Amino acid sequence: MSALDRLTGDAQTFLDKVWASSVHVHRTDPAYGAEVLSLAHVDHLLTETAIRAPAVRVARNGSVLPESSFTRGGSLAGKPLTGLVDPVRLMRLHDEGATIVLQGLQRYWSPVGDLVAELELELGHPCQANAYLTPPGAQGFAVHSDSHDVFVLQTHGTKMWEVHGEGGPGDLLLEPGVVAYLPTGTPHAARAQESVSLHLTIGINQLTWRSLLTREVGRLLAEVPDEHLPAGYLTDPARLADGLGEHLAAVADAVRHLDPAALAAAQAEGFLAGRPPRLAGALLDRDALARGILADTRLRRRRGHPCELVDDGDTVRVLIGDRALRVPARVRPALEHVATHHELTPAALAPLDVESALVLCRRLVREGLLEVAR
Repeated sequence: MSALDRLTGDAQTFLDKVWASSVHVHRTDPAYGAEVLSLAHVDHLLTETAIRAPAVRVARNGSVLPESSFTRGGSLAGKPLTGLVDPVRLMRLHDEGATIVLQGLQRYWSPVGDLVAELELELGHPCQANAYLTPPGAQGFAVHSDSHDVFVLQTHGTKMWEVHGEGGPGDLLLEPGVVAYLPTGTPHAARAQESVSLHLTIGINQLTWRSLLTREVGRLLAEVPDEHLPAGYLTDPARLADGLGEHLAAVADAVRHLDPAALAAAQAEGFLAGRPPRLAGALLDRDALARGILADTRLRRRRGHPCELVDDGDTVRVLIGDRALRVPARVRPALEHVATHHELTPAALAPLDVESALVLCRRLVREGLLEVAR
């Protein structure tokens, strides 16, 4: 099941009828949220690791507290460290009604990183994730709206959301397994109920038609000569007319000659190339390669990794996220098998012979597209 299916129930229906237009609520497996981010996971991050601000912030009664109220200094190898979360001070603030926010979780908690990476590939929009840990009966933030769409996944406890729509405010109780989608600009506030509440929000930083066209037309505008306007145009605007007409005609002609297919392909490739590296387990994979993989060794596509093939003469570029691999065009059928299967063996990569398939698989494992099944 895809990440978007888990969050919406039916990815295609969501994209066709709901995406970016209205609030949507879906009930998924309650165990799923705990797998992604449980209370125990948050406890580990806050009390057993050297997590630092700004990965953590704290809010109470609508105000964000200064980092100095929950951090301390330290040292590592004789060099000073600042912004280290002090779990004693942090828990005291939490006991006093403060909400703890873990920011950018996709950067340092792999299950959230996997979910975010998969959503980015399905949606084609950059995503980021925060988590909110709120004590019983508390509310971290007043009614507000976000500048991006969000999915809200409740993973522990319950929280009552006040959501403002066209018909006015309404209440929505989120409990483990309930997912809400709030489009950009939806006013909302939330209060924990009888127990501590933990929810994950995934923000979708939309790429828009305007931003795409602004980028491309802006590139053309940059080619217009950056010369002074003629003197005297304030009393005789006609002095501007001829030159302005020429420049507008040139820009319009350049816009007409833009290739939509080429721009779309460049947008897709640029988005994929901007994804961060995903190499969890890379040391274990290298150890497995050193011990040797065989024709029947089970390999898996690493979660959240794209595998898009772009023909380029006698080679194929394989877009795997943060970089592209270039391989001979003759291995394209084997790569198509890799792109369409979650799990595979080198022996399945016809028409390559076994030794060639092993060479290709070893490279794809080293590059992080595949991992050795464990």
